[in-house]
Amino acid sequence: MRYLTLLLALMLSSQLFAQQPVLISVTEASDSPQISRHIYGHFTEHLGRCIYEGLYVGEENKIIPNTEGVRNDIIEALKELNIPNLRWPGGCFADTYHWKDGVGPKDERPTIVNRWWGGTTEDNSFGTHNFLNLCEVLGAEPYLSANVGSGTVQELIDWVQYTNHDGVSPMADWRRENGREAPWKVKYWGVGNETWGCGGNMTAEYYADIYRQYATFMPGWSGETEIYRIASGASEDDYHWTETLMKNVPYHLMEAVALHDYAVFDWSDKGPSVNFDDEIYFKSMEQALKMEEYVTKHIEIMDKYDPESKVALFVDEWGGWYDAEPEVKNGVLYQQNTIRDVMIAGTVLNTFNNHARRVKMANLAQMVNVLQAVILTDKEKMIKTPTYHVMHMYKVHQDAQLLPSKIEGNMEFRELPSISVSASRDKTGKVHISLVNIDPENEIPVELDVAGLDIKNIDGQILTSDKLQDHNSFDAPEKVTPKEFKGAKLKKGSISLTIPAHSLIVLQGK
Repeated sequence: MRYLTLLLALMLSSQLFAQQPVLISVTEASDSPQISRHIYGHFTEHLGRCIYEGLYVGEENKIIPNTEGVRNDIIEALKELNIPNLRWPGGCFADTYHWKDGVGPKDERPTIVNRWWGGTTEDNSFGTHNFLNLCEVLGAEPYLSANVGSGTVQELIDWVQYTNHDGVSPMADWRRENGREAPWKVKYWGVGNETWGCGGNMTAEYYADIYRQYATFMPGWSGETEIYRIASGASEDDYHWTETLMKNVPYHLMEAVALHDYAVFDWSDKGPSVNFDDEIYFKSMEQALKMEEYVTKHIEIMDKYDPESKVALFVDEWGGWYDAEPEVKNGVLYQQNTIRDVMIAGTVLNTFNNHARRVKMANLAQMVNVLQAVILTDKEKMIKTPTYHVMHMYKVHQDAQLLPSKIEGNMEFRELPSISVSASRDKTGKVHISLVNIDPENEIPVELDVAGLDIKNIDGQILTSDKLQDHNSFDAPEKVTPKEFKGAKLKKGSISLTIPAHSLIVLQGK
């Protein structure tokens, strides 16, 4: 009996301990940075069904309503996200792409074999005009990724002049001949892509010299568009690459350094996008949460050489990457999108928000039908994925002031921190707090100390579903959608709530 009493006491003690809330403080700070809207950027590459059969159906298509060949339903869906920027044409494809092949009369354009993605032959019908006009329609800044791997300095100079020069010049005149009078004024230019790999298999030292050469000839003419030159940056934890660029490239030649990281735990066996088990989920989240480590350490190196933060960090490729769905024709890197992707997107975006002093842009890979896409299409059908809804819920952080947050007593999911958070105050004074619980089984009570934020009312939205594998399909396009969240209670400068397992919540205080 004595042992039974002791066992019951231990069980009760364990339950009480488990019920202790995670404590999170959210405060004002006069020196906190603005969260750049460009953190919520997107990426389109000539890859599988992203451009052709996805975003672009062609001007001659009479079945699917379109604007200059781009699907109207996609345009409207993207407008709802307030997309700040869009990166194109790659990716690995960029360093085999010659932009002049994609302008002028379409019946005179040469074809290109997409040697990186599926070996398909493309007719170059989607080119510079289509992309930049789409960005105008969306109100998004274009981000052009230039060909360094197989291109030339002159080819890049000509592209800059074609898109940006308002005077008389061979490229500006050619643009006018092709139907565009005013320049697009493209600000963001990537100088190569993954030059450590598909962009040329270069060493960091060699690329630093090549970069300096290209960057020297890129600035515009007096009074023209300010250009942001983005150096092809490191993959994951290649800190030597970042250090080499920061050490060897002068500030006046480089406005940003890129970083790429995908939530891939095994490149030889990435696992399924839907029918994954608990072990694969854990490994996916373990890799996704490494973004915090990578960003922190790359920023430390940048601070060493650039204490005034003149050079920005652009994480211009990120997202979940799994094995492609085999039944989709030409479905190179086509994957479904589940609650796991909600967990990845929420935690990674929280990381970017919290490092807003240096992280000034990020680009989710990719926008349509590829990797962690926000949109999937099937002929005339189009659906919004769970990741789309994350981006929609988080758009409240765009250009808002970061509110520093601190977590105490965070629960653990197999030694991973269960709770992730970021917070901001927008220009109207509203406070938004984004919370993610990656634990697949356990709800977690949370106590938010917001005493200094002058919040009078609280409401929110939640994105979750019964199972981690739940997703939106063409037969059930709204299985995973945001719902109103009424579980947050505000009392005397404190917000209490319980976050269900595998859930994402965005609170709004005013």
